Parts: sequence; C-alpha cells; structure tokens
Amino acid sequence: MIYLHIPFCKQKCSYCNFHFSTSFRGKDDMLQALKKELRLRKDELENKTLKSLYFGGGTPSVLTGDEIKGLFDEILKYYSFADDIEITLETNPDDLDAAFVKELASTPVNRLSVGTQSFFDEDLKLMNRAHNASEADASIKRAQDFGFENISIDLIYGSPTSSLVMWKENLNRAVALEVPHISSYALTVEPKTALENWVRTQKITAPAEEEQNEEFYYMCDFLKNNGFEHYEISNFAKPGFHSRHNAAYWQYEPYLGIGPSAHSYDGGSRRSWNIANNALYVKNLEAARLPAESEILKEKDRFNELLMIGLRTVWGVDMKKLNDSFNPEIVHRFSLDVESKINEGILRVKDNRLVIPEEHWFMADGIASDLFII
Repeated sequence: MIYLHIPFCKQKCSYCNFHFSTSFRGKDDMLQALKKELRLRKDELENKTLKSLYFGGGTPSVLTGDEIKGLFDEILKYYSFADDIEITLETNPDDLDAAFVKELASTPVNRLSVGTQSFFDEDLKLMNRAHNASEADASIKRAQDFGFENISIDLIYGSPTSSLVMWKENLNRAVALEVPHISSYALTVEPKTALENWVRTQKITAPAEEEQNEEFYYMCDFLKNNGFEHYEISNFAKPGFHSRHNAAYWQYEPYLGIGPSAHSYDGGSRRSWNIANNALYVKNLEAARLPAESEILKEKDRFNELLMIGLRTVWGVDMKKLNDSFNPEIVHRFSLDVESKINEGILRVKDNRLVIPEEHWFMADGIASDLFII
C-alpha cells in the first residue's frame, strides 16, 4: 500500500501538530517532487498490485482535480490497482463544493475521509477550522449525492466548548447522515500548538479527562446500538466498511510513504521517514536524492510496537505470533506481567489473543506501556 502526504492546509487548526504549510507558493514544485519520489522508489514494494492508496496530510482536498489525476497517472506507471482497491482522500468540508466533488467522482478515489470534527460552530471556532457547522452537514450530503457511499467522518470529543448534551447531538447527526465509518478522538493538548498556548496562559481550560471518559463510553454504546462495530479504539464501522488502510498498519504489512514527513515500513524490522521540511524535501528530490532517514528496529522496539498497536484493536495481540517471533526470555517476562493484569480484569485472553476488554479501552495506551520491555 502507499500513503501520500500532501503538506498543505488553508489554515492551522489549534490542536494540530502534523507537518504542513499554509503557504501554497511551492505547490507545483511539491507535486513534481512527489512524482519524482514515486519514480525513485518504485522498486521498494515487492507487490506491485496496490490494495490501498491513501492521500493524507495536510489537506489533500486543496489540490485540484487535475492535480490529483496527475498523481494517479504517475502511480499507475509503476503499479496496478487491485479490483477492490480502497483509495481514500482526506478532505475538509469547505473544499467539497459541487464542482470539486464532481471532479473527484471522475477520479479513481472511492473513499472520502471528511474532517468534520463537530457540527457545532463554537467547537469549530475553538479548533480554528476553516468550515462552519452548516458546511459540515451539507458537504457530506453533497458527496453522497455524487455517488460516494464509502465515507468516513472525523469527530472530536472532550472540547472545553462542548458538553455531553452537545456530544450526543454530534453523534445523532453523524448517524442520521448514514455514513458507514466514524473516527473519533479526544481533544488532546499537543506541544507547540495554539491550544497548548491557550491552556498554558489560561485563556481556556484544559480538556477534562473525566468528561472525555464519559463521552467516549457513551459513544461506544451509542454507535454499537446503531449498527457500528467498534474495531479499534478510535474507529467505528458498519459491517464491510473497516478502513483497509489502517488495518494494514495494524497488521504490520509493508507500506510506502511518499512526501515530506511520510513514514515507510518494509514489513520486517526497517522503518524510514522523510524529512519534515517542504523546501528541503523538494531540493533533495530535484537533485535526485531521497530525503529520508532509516532505522533497524531492535527486538524490544518491535515487541513494544506490536503490543501498542494490537491492544488498541478488537483483534488484540496474537499470542502465537509473540511466542514464535521473539526471544523466549522476553516472552517469559511479558507473561508474568500479563498474568497480574488478567487477574485485575484489565486484560483477557480470547481465542489465543490478548485483548483489552472494551470497558478499559480508554486506558489502553497506559495498559500497553505497562507491559513494554524496557
């Protein structure tokens, strides 16, 4: 599978610490650099038939239809698409006007991930989103009218501007729109963001963990009661609409990351990542140099990653894979720690898979880190 990072946004969301630029002056050069990186790295993926292609960012929907088609033309020089390929484009509601959605419908894109975040203007204002509440609703309906059925929306809970009543209404409106996938995240105060500065200077109160916990578990019950499967801590899907791209990450399949700050993985122990600087990324590729660094993961790092990712999913961690793939000493130490957590009820073994019961998923990252090999 391939991930393309499109590092441009109209404006900076208050909570975001991803890599992007709000200046579009170098967009043409960036698109040429992306195509050149695809060409230079065309032999890294052994399987030339793609099952997943993901345009992320940044905001890929700031590209024109012709620019998106140009990237497809380049990709198809080196790869073919599986008959059932999932091709996702991350979008913002304010970009999904009728003209752009019509253009998208003429491309191979068959899945949209819409950064809705909230259906309330007070939330969107705090987050410094470029769209308003009415656009959040209208953009999804418009995409559906043009034939896009596989739509995921992002929602953020636990905002200081929100409440449990508002959160319930957000979920009601999401279900009413009949989208088959919802990704939902607690508002998090990340370093070097506007939100972090506002909290530090007491312009706003920090998100309350107790309220986020309540809203998370309400969401779990509500969405399951409305036909969604809770298959990963932050992801809910109607049957048949799981994100194949994300599932491939969680199952440690190889992937190629194209664009500044994009990460790649060879399916074994090697990871690489591109420089998180647009100008240097372009400059390197103009000189036919790959702007990447790489590392060979140590056994303990691979073990810890497997735990962190697996315990966030409904499928958990395959105990046989752990026993077969890692040093017996590591597995033995791990087994001792697991036993105590099973006795506490915060871990469970089901079909030889180690899982966190859903009632403890809000604490999953902490549970996993307690089991890490240091």
